[in-house]
Amino acid sequence: MTTEAEAAPAPTPRTIRARRITDGLEPKNVIIVLLPLLGGLRYGWPGIGWAVFAALFAAVVPTLFIRRGMRQGTVADRHVGHRQRRLTVLPFIMGSVLLSFAVMIGLDAPADLTALVLAMFASLIPILVITAWWKVSVHTAVATGAVVCLAIALGPLWLLLGPLVPAIGWSRVVLRDHTTAQTVVGSAVGALAAGLTFWAAR
Repeated sequence: MTTEAEAAPAPTPRTIRARRITDGLEPKNVIIVLLPLLGGLRYGWPGIGWAVFAALFAAVVPTLFIRRGMRQGTVADRHVGHRQRRLTVLPFIMGSVLLSFAVMIGLDAPADLTALVLAMFASLIPILVITAWWKVSVHTAVATGAVVCLAIALGPLWLLLGPLVPAIGWSRVVLRDHTTAQTVVGSAVGALAAGLTFWAAR
């Protein structure tokens, strides 16, 4: 069973592929693609503008916070692999996302984008609760939530992106950052929390 203290695997073609998937499809990158994609397809250029604003608070600001923690030595890596450190990072991310949601509601931003931001916040609640005792995968939670929300907003063909989720889960297990169970639970949390909230709020 994978533990937080377990050393990273030695570089091999397999682990190199896993690292590329983990880094390329990390939550920040998924969010930065997801928001403008949905905003542009649903609302055109105004939607993209709002999407950039939302991404600033949902992805960019949290990334800067994590990098600051890395410089100060309070966070070991960009994916915040230590479970206890996540209990500090997650509330900050939740506050940042909630702030953007409040502004978007106040300024009457497009409905699907405000619903998507709310879905992001909603998915972080069970992630934070679970993280208090278990290291659930944020990677698979965000990826699954993104696929489900796209399918709800734009049509079921977007479910064809679904195979990306097990690929991400595989990469997290190969790199010994998570167990298979942690990636599966992350996927379930993303699908249920983000998907149901987005469906109800849009």
